Amino acid sequence: MNTYDDDNIFAKILRNELPNDTVYESEYVLAFKDINPQAPVHILVIPKGRYISIDDFGSNATAEEIKGFYEAVSKIVEQENIKQDGYRTITNTGINGGQEVPHFHLHILGGTKIGVMVSKAV
Repeated sequence: MNTYDDDNIFAKILRNELPNDTVYESEYVLAFKDINPQAPVHILVIPKGRYISIDDFGSNATAEEIKGFYEAVSKIVEQENIKQDGYRTITNTGINGGQEVPHFHLHILGGTKIGVMVSKAV
């Protein structure tokens, strides 16, 4: 994954070609409910810029985009009432990391006690 794919599902959502259940939007970020939730609260947070992974975002996004992204996460956990009891954030990167959509995104999971982070290595 070295080149951004403008036909990925999140790019289509950002262009309003596909629907989503938006929970937060700003100049730099769109956040929406996951269509296959793994917890009572499962929100995807995506930058509006064309970034493939967290390292691409960290290396190439502007300071304003990075600040806006993490401010959005803080606002969302407050808005969803999961800050006090805790939540998990996950970012999958590449094949070995389980990334399914080649657009940087962060999962926020909460609303229940979340299980183990990963299964034991084989």
